[in-house]
Amino acid sequence: YRGLTLVLTFLCYASYHLSRKPISIVKSQLHPNCSALGPNPRNDSNSSTWCSWAPFDGDNYKELFGALDNAFLVAYAIGMFISGIFGERLPLRYYLSGGMVLSGLFTALFGLGYFWDIHVLWYFIVVQVCNGLVQTTGWPAVVACVGNWFGKGKRGLIMGIWNSHTSVGNILGSLIAGAWVSSAWGLSFVVPGIIITTVGIICFFFLVEYPEDVDCSPPLHHVMTTSEKDPEAVASHEGPLSLSGQSSVDCSSSPKEPAEEPEAISFLGALRIPGVVEFSLCLLFAKLVSYTFLYWLPLYIVNVGEFWGQQGRREPGKGASPHSSPLSLTAHFGAKEAGDLSTLFDVGGILGGIFAGLISDYTGGRATTCCVMLVIAAPMLFLYNHVGQNGIGTSIAMLIICGALVNGPYALITTAVSADLGTHESLKGNAKALSTVTAIIDGTGSVGAALGPLLAGLISPTGWNNVFYMLIAADVLACLLLARVVVKEARGWCGYMARKRGYVRP
Repeated sequence: YRGLTLVLTFLCYASYHLSRKPISIVKSQLHPNCSALGPNPRNDSNSSTWCSWAPFDGDNYKELFGALDNAFLVAYAIGMFISGIFGERLPLRYYLSGGMVLSGLFTALFGLGYFWDIHVLWYFIVVQVCNGLVQTTGWPAVVACVGNWFGKGKRGLIMGIWNSHTSVGNILGSLIAGAWVSSAWGLSFVVPGIIITTVGIICFFFLVEYPEDVDCSPPLHHVMTTSEKDPEAVASHEGPLSLSGQSSVDCSSSPKEPAEEPEAISFLGALRIPGVVEFSLCLLFAKLVSYTFLYWLPLYIVNVGEFWGQQGRREPGKGASPHSSPLSLTAHFGAKEAGDLSTLFDVGGILGGIFAGLISDYTGGRATTCCVMLVIAAPMLFLYNHVGQNGIGTSIAMLIICGALVNGPYALITTAVSADLGTHESLKGNAKALSTVTAIIDGTGSVGAALGPLLAGLISPTGWNNVFYMLIAADVLACLLLARVVVKEARGWCGYMARKRGYVRP
């Protein structure tokens, strides 16, 4: 049952991200470089935008793209704070599968605008808002399901691997959208819409929400036993898919006595859990960086390539050194090729999420792991902007490294940290807070996810250099917001080492 829960929730959230990715791939096709396609077959006076899709054929197309992203992300951020409250009080299986079916509907409706020849901005904005609201059903529900089945133990590693669903969904979404982006971009949305609807139906029939539903005992999250001090005792309880002696789930054929249902925690009660506010604010800036890459990286690759193709080398102050190599392979990348290359950022995200989970499990320092990766990410973003386009090999390496460092902390906070705080010892065993805490943390992060693409749309006309400075500043702020928790973890390590060496009297 635990393996089934991991697989199903993995597929569910991968399909959520699969349905979000097409918009970033299709952007460059909604406003392509028409002059590269030859003369205007319609002989209109406007020869530079004849192949663009109205209303994105004007000079303000980047601002309109930012409005599309923001419509989805603002609705998502607002809806997320409400979604967790509903998630604690409604059956998770119904809530999750219903949200997936509706997400598939609105994703497909965006693509149907191509076949219905719709050229009014309000249609695409309304569809994005509705899709943003229904997609909030996903994250609190899947984290709550996994948290219900797995205790703390090696939660960072398991959830780091499991959280690769985000990057896997982004990669599949890029590849699927790229298959039709140049021929019929509407299919880039319709096909992912069908996929998420299908997975939602499968989830409805096969997902098991709680261990008690199949006569299994729930995992123990915060119980101090002798097994914590005796490695042999811990090992004796471990088995396949068991995170530790404290997180094992026992199943038996005999029915169990029904336990008293705990009350769901309030919004303010969840905020009072130690660490929730700090990690929420940190995620705001970490997600700002991640979602800016999610929505703008393919367009950045295409635009930088076009600039190099037109001028041969960049001018000073426009995004790179005047001594940079003029042989930029991205000059030959179209919408599909740029989308394929952008998937390497998500490949790095998979590696970064697993690495962050493994290190945080070993050290016990979730905040410190996040902080170190964020500190290293800032100079790497600077280097990618200045040398990342010097060749295909450099671009691949820099995308993977930046993806790992940017998405590693994001993945750790939204999974293991959220589950840790949602089952915090101050709750005295009440796991009803899990969905609400997850929604608060991810909802706050979604505010950053909305701000990032919006700011990128506003800043990018002044030069991509300034966009990267904004991303670096956000990374530094995310790190600073965790300073108090990092100090607390460092003091805990110092106290542990002192006790271990006998320097502190019991």
